[in-house]
Amino acid sequence: MKKTDLVLILDFGSQYTQLIARRTRELKVYSEIHPYSLNIKKYFREKSKDYNIKGVILSGGPASVLSKESPKISKADIDFIIGNKIPVLGICYGLQLLCHLFKGKLKSSEQRQYGRTKIYIFRDSELFKGVSNQLNVWMSHGDSVDTLPDKFVPSSKSVNSVICSIENAKLNIFGLQFHPEVNNTESGKTIIYNFLFGICRIKNLFEPESFIESKIEQIKKISGKNKVICALSGGVDSSVAAILVSKAIGENLICIHIDNGLMRKNESRKVIELFKKNYRLNLIFTDATELFLKRLKDIYDPEQKRKIIGKTFIEVFEKEAKKIKDAKFLVQGTLYPDVIESVSFKGPSSTIKSHHNVGGLPEKMKLKLIEPFRELFKDEVREIGIKLGLPGHFILRHPFPGPGLAIRILSNVTKEKLDVLREVDDIYISELKKNNLYERIWQAFSVLLPVRTVGVMGDERSYENVIALRAVTSRDGMTADFYGFDPEFLSNVSNKIINSVRGVNRVVYDISSKPPATIEWE
Repeated sequence: MKKTDLVLILDFGSQYTQLIARRTRELKVYSEIHPYSLNIKKYFREKSKDYNIKGVILSGGPASVLSKESPKISKADIDFIIGNKIPVLGICYGLQLLCHLFKGKLKSSEQRQYGRTKIYIFRDSELFKGVSNQLNVWMSHGDSVDTLPDKFVPSSKSVNSVICSIENAKLNIFGLQFHPEVNNTESGKTIIYNFLFGICRIKNLFEPESFIESKIEQIKKISGKNKVICALSGGVDSSVAAILVSKAIGENLICIHIDNGLMRKNESRKVIELFKKNYRLNLIFTDATELFLKRLKDIYDPEQKRKIIGKTFIEVFEKEAKKIKDAKFLVQGTLYPDVIESVSFKGPSSTIKSHHNVGGLPEKMKLKLIEPFRELFKDEVREIGIKLGLPGHFILRHPFPGPGLAIRILSNVTKEKLDVLREVDDIYISELKKNNLYERIWQAFSVLLPVRTVGVMGDERSYENVIALRAVTSRDGMTADFYGFDPEFLSNVSNKIINSVRGVNRVVYDISSKPPATIEWE
């Protein structure tokens, strides 16, 4: 099987490190983020069995290279990388580290340069091929280059004469003082493209078909003839994982779907119809609505809600799973952002966020994990799902939180409130689809506020609930802007909700961006 090309990203603590990986993946180039403390030689030795390592990117970071405590890789590691003819790109802190390792000099400024800056490119460079010689870029640094290392040359400067890019073309080492990975940098994607395809000469891209083929073989080897359990929520990640694993082991996969009563309208029915009837999966269904609602009674705090829902889910899931003999493995739809967030740039962390780790089920039940998507981002999982034949309307659904509608009811959770919110949300989403807006939006949902207001319904005074509508655009959920609806659309949706759903007499629209707000309200 043809090996996929790979770019290694070493993390020095930048808030933008994950964006570097996003930008490479958008260009279909497979990349991995690892802490700067990675054993480089061991990594190259092991990864080279399955991948062609074609480039290394050193991320930015908040530290000063001049500090003794700052994160550093050794000159021996850099020599090993370039000795294997692997190009290196240092971004911000990464540039400063390269300068330091090759005996250049840095100068420290008491005032950080942060934000948009104009730079001037004055040297032909493969890195800036097809890019204007004047760019607005995003800076975030305190130190800057004072004296270049021997045989390195500058290729751009800022308006105040700070060196903004350096290179040693013979050694294939490049450095940028600015961040090409952020949207604020003009032609940033082109610069990354030039490094990947012009300098690293990447050819073997990430292909969904190859990924599916290799994962199926891997899952067969790992699981053998043992039973494998999958908690099938009906979300994109668990659904695609279930179909992929079923391709590998057939009836040895047993899916468990728990209706917690906190899902969207007819969600469980749709899950059963799709996976049991259409895909003929081994699917166990259990309705635990009453148990979840009983335990959520009079609970207002969102963190408490999450903990109760997580604990109850584990209890119900464990009870069903114990009925399955010879079960040795648990399938989880862990994604790459979950893995990245669980690893500090200072080294591995022992925890994955609890709502991704199914509350620690593997430890309690002594099941080994199968995580087929731990190297992938959400959009790549969707692509895999399409290739596996899952319907587009299902795969392209908006993200839905693990605790479900419980965290979209900003008060205590009751059956009556859930019914109101389900009806409202169904109208809202249906109108988005009807007006061809659904696929333009990253995530849209309704929130039941803990507020009642006076209204007039017919000839009578009403005192009913307020609904907030939320819709955001985003590339990856890390940042988001509210969607600018036509006022007529909002007016129509508001009227439909108020006229159709008993208990609602006012609708408002959330115009907050992330940051400073989050996408979800709780």
